Amino acid sequence: MRTLIAALAATTLLTGTAQAHMIMPLDRATILVNAPFDFKVELDKVHPESEIAVTVNGKPYAEVFGKPAAYVAEEKDKDDKVLGSALILRDLALATPGDYTVTVTAGGAEKTVTWTVYGTPEAPKAKNIIFLLGDGLSVAHRTSARIMSKGMADGKANGRLAMDDLDHMAFIGTSSTHSIATNSANTMSAYMTGHKSRVNALGVYADRTPASLDDPKVETIAEALRRTGKKSIGIVSTAELEDATPAALVAHTRKRADKAEIVGMFYDVQPDVVLGGGSAYFLKSDIPGSKRKDDKDYIQLFRDAGYSIATTKAELAATAGSNSGKVLGLFHTGNMDTWLDRNQLKKGTAEKFPDQPGLVDMTQAALDQLSKNPEGFFLMVEAASVDKMSHPMDWERAVLETIEFDHAVAVARDFAAKNPDTMIVVTGDHTHGISLIGTIDEDRPGTGRDKVGVYDEAGFPNYTDADGDGYPDRVDVSRHLAIFASNFPDYYETWGPKLDGPFEPAVKTETGEYVANEAYNVPGATLRIGNLPKDNDTAVHAVDDVVLQATGPGAEGFKGYMEQSDVYRVLAETFALGAAK
Repeated sequence: MRTLIAALAATTLLTGTAQAHMIMPLDRATILVNAPFDFKVELDKVHPESEIAVTVNGKPYAEVFGKPAAYVAEEKDKDDKVLGSALILRDLALATPGDYTVTVTAGGAEKTVTWTVYGTPEAPKAKNIIFLLGDGLSVAHRTSARIMSKGMADGKANGRLAMDDLDHMAFIGTSSTHSIATNSANTMSAYMTGHKSRVNALGVYADRTPASLDDPKVETIAEALRRTGKKSIGIVSTAELEDATPAALVAHTRKRADKAEIVGMFYDVQPDVVLGGGSAYFLKSDIPGSKRKDDKDYIQLFRDAGYSIATTKAELAATAGSNSGKVLGLFHTGNMDTWLDRNQLKKGTAEKFPDQPGLVDMTQAALDQLSKNPEGFFLMVEAASVDKMSHPMDWERAVLETIEFDHAVAVARDFAAKNPDTMIVVTGDHTHGISLIGTIDEDRPGTGRDKVGVYDEAGFPNYTDADGDGYPDRVDVSRHLAIFASNFPDYYETWGPKLDGPFEPAVKTETGEYVANEAYNVPGATLRIGNLPKDNDTAVHAVDDVVLQATGPGAEGFKGYMEQSDVYRVLAETFALGAAK
């Protein structure tokens, strides 16, 4: 019997089964000294306040925290069902490093968590940090980008990616607080706050109430920089700026889809340089193309706050003469077009937005502005469409986005070579189930799968780069890379580049299920029956570890296996964000 009980207890521990009470921050949270955060206790049922006891390291919690929490007699779900009582204390900060064991007792049930509050060196290791993130960047993206852009002969790559030679490396665990699987919101939030959270959450611990904007907050790195010093902050993305990755530097919401509210959070923090897409949520509701439901004109508000506004590549170049160092660039109403569509195929919305800057342009412009600050800067650069094109299995676009991302890494490395007090971090937020297995040879007899070459028959692809710009001259060569996903909805595999525009593998039926898109039922195509639930229209993220590479002062902190929340601590230590002021 004791063996059975022990086995059940171990199962509970390994699977993360919910406890009677919930304490946030969660057990094993690591918290920067003096960083504000919200403390919340969710109780298993309604308890009178007099029945609730909370201690910290054996002392009454109000004595340690300096003030009592607000008591909520009843929290309710979206159907008005009572969930239980709660305690919440906003803007708590702990000034003394060490372990804090929090114990909550109510109604005979007890829950205990332990937090580690850490300080940092008094002196910063680096003046600047450039954090470059390929959204969804997986090992196969890197390998494919190297082969497509550099070529290969005699079993050796004909050149190296800029990211290949960063001298520190770690494997990064990406799982969320509630599941092994993850998405860009909670993963980037973990990088930028040091706290893991639930899928779709940004800068908060996800609580049980339906409201998305009242969950317990944690401090983001942009807020920490504003609180502790005068460094500049830059955010660059090829996505909507309200999208998960760029939003993670400023946002506090349980729901990443709160895009209109996230724009307000950008305005509250006011990063010095903000470049990307998503103007639809900056425009007030009566302006064509706006997705706001109110009359707030955030473009005008940013202009009034001293920002130069750019909407094209030419206008971005013109901001170089700005003395304010503050630039808001909005180059698309939604996500910006991919490199392939902007530069070669002119598909997607490239004709509607013909003068979009690329990631390299935006990275260089951001560095030019941010480097004017003698105090230094933090710059986040995201190649968003590595992920956005991997979901629909549009591999040529995804790989070219990876190549463009690597060119942005080269810009960062050039800057660091001239400014050695700069740390560079290159990573992804999560992975995809992408594999490069060989080549597809259009000259091989047969159709479809007959043209796939594996093992010795794969040979080498025949991309060319006649102009030497580091990108293939074309993607529809006769022997191209054979890239596939491990997971997929029902779709037609066409065995080649998607030249007519970004791929849409599945479409929704009247019943709400997704089926293969008949537009791709062309000669030679193969119907693949999916291995995902039918409410998925694209491939999904993988749970595989992410590779992180870094160089420069502070980069020695990245090694072995790390959780994404551990990465924040290295950033904080590099900037000495916990130093006594």
